[in-house]
Amino acid sequence: MQPAQNPVAAGWYRSSHSAANNECVEISDTATGVGIRDSKAPGARQFTVGANAFTLFVMGLKGDPLKD
Repeated sequence: MQPAQNPVAAGWYRSSHSAANNECVEISDTATGVGIRDSKAPGARQFTVGANAFTLFVMGLKGDPLKD
């Protein structure tokens, strides 16, 4: 994992399924993958994962079969 690239300029967003109490994560497209941060502490540490790794993670959350 790497610190998110240019997090200030990044357009952060969260799922429409998130609760209104800000207890969720936010994501943003970056030059090197997908930036991830805690919505409760947007100024705290943020990190980036590769786009493929993030896609597999989301597929796993949805219960989709992971394919090679």
